[in-house]
Amino acid sequence: MPIPTPLTGVVPPVCTPLTPEGEVDVDSLVALVDHLVAGGVHGLFVLGSTSEAAYLTDARRELVVRTVVAHVAGQLPVLAGVIDMTTPRVLDHVASVTAAGADAVVATAPFYTRTHPAEIARHYRLLAGRSTVPVLAYDLPASVHSKLPAELVLELAADGTLSGLKDSSGDLAAFRSVVTGARALHGAAFSVLTGSELTVDSALALGADGAVPGLANVDPEGYVRLDRLCRAGDWPRARAEQERLCALFGMVGAGDPARMGGSSSGLGAFKAALYLRGVIACPATAEPQVPLSADEVARVGKYLAGAGLL
Repeated sequence: MPIPTPLTGVVPPVCTPLTPEGEVDVDSLVALVDHLVAGGVHGLFVLGSTSEAAYLTDARRELVVRTVVAHVAGQLPVLAGVIDMTTPRVLDHVASVTAAGADAVVATAPFYTRTHPAEIARHYRLLAGRSTVPVLAYDLPASVHSKLPAELVLELAADGTLSGLKDSSGDLAAFRSVVTGARALHGAAFSVLTGSELTVDSALALGADGAVPGLANVDPEGYVRLDRLCRAGDWPRARAEQERLCALFGMVGAGDPARMGGSSSGLGAFKAALYLRGVIACPATAEPQVPLSADEVARVGKYLAGAGLL
């Protein structure tokens, strides 16, 4: 289905359930999509960071997109990440996910080598020239080692190259510059989405169109409620809901930093929470991420209980 212009609301970056052997658990993926749709979300983003896209083979990426597109059957727009190091590799992913039915693609800047803003602009223009669906930029400097300059994003929005931005930079001032600049585009079809779990109320207050929070896998109803309260201007209740979600987000620290990285802990916590809630069959994360221990999974359960989700 065509994505709304602008795309608004809660668009979770969908986790990819895996079997103990590391294959995509199709039945659990379908159950997770049902869980998110029942929670009232406004779109789905597959093959992002929370989806563990970097760990999936091309065949598994394609399976994820085809499964979600087929199951959603046009109820919601499905955005697909096309994250890879260089433009030729990303173009291959664009062809694959659009053939699988994605309604939009989401791309970071090229990475591995540092890239000049002019080369980043060329990258996105080449993608837009070859893509049959809208292209959104993904600002992820922690992984890409390159911050997308606000002025570059706005230039590409103004000329129609980009249809939106998912901002996971953590730079609220730069995010505000994009939101403010997007208002001056006078009707250009451009969506500004925050990737933060912790500042959705602030982003919406600034004028963002929506949010792409990984924690929405665990509590989609909470983020949909937060979005609704913000749009109604009920800021005291919105703040209370955001603070509840911030407390729930504490689960990402359940893993012991002495034996695992932050990604293992955070993604492991999301999957453990979905497993404990009965949404997915197995909390496995992709190799070489370290799995949570039984005690760490129990710690995740305490966060769920504290948020009224268990």
